[in-house]
Amino acid sequence: MIDRDPIPISALQHWCYCPRQCALIHVEQVFAENLHTLRGQAVHKQVDQPGVETRAGLRVERALPVWNDRLGLIGKADVVEFEADGTPYPVEYKHGARNKAAWIAACDDLQLAAQAMCLEEMTGKPVPAGALFYASSKRRRAVKIDAELRARVETAAAAVRGLLDGAVLPAPTFDKRCDKCSLRELCQPALRPVAAGLFDAEA
Repeated sequence: MIDRDPIPISALQHWCYCPRQCALIHVEQVFAENLHTLRGQAVHKQVDQPGVETRAGLRVERALPVWNDRLGLIGKADVVEFEADGTPYPVEYKHGARNKAAWIAACDDLQLAAQAMCLEEMTGKPVPAGALFYASSKRRRAVKIDAELRARVETAAAAVRGLLDGAVLPAPTFDKRCDKCSLRELCQPALRPVAAGLFDAEA
């Protein structure tokens, strides 16, 4: 076991969305609610109570604690479906529709892949795929946990570790990410707009 504070898997998703948001939550310890966060909490109430059931030949566990000592990650998987041979299949619940903007979907994929890598270390079983369940659509989107996505998890974990160790608040941006961010009033992104370009595509 590596002697360091574990990184919440949620921090990787926050960092992917916006490094400043990640630092405000995990370094400055500030948070605020908005419609989007409240909707997310409502969705997660379906799977926040730990439990185990069997259906269609699968063992299904809800609110399962997960960790990866090598990467220093810790978190909770909303749902994990275990096949008969013990292979885990993580399912992360999200509010909103299945057809999310690509840059938001990429952050969801990152969080799911981190859970998969935790489950691999915990069970010794490969986790080649998982799914994201979107509440508005009531549909899943399957995600292949490939080498590229695993590399993104490694990069994100290192970046968040550096952010936490350095305790430095990144400069604010001012782009479409800010529209849905519950920390907008605390962040004050309009005070320091940056050059457009990275997030000009339609959401």
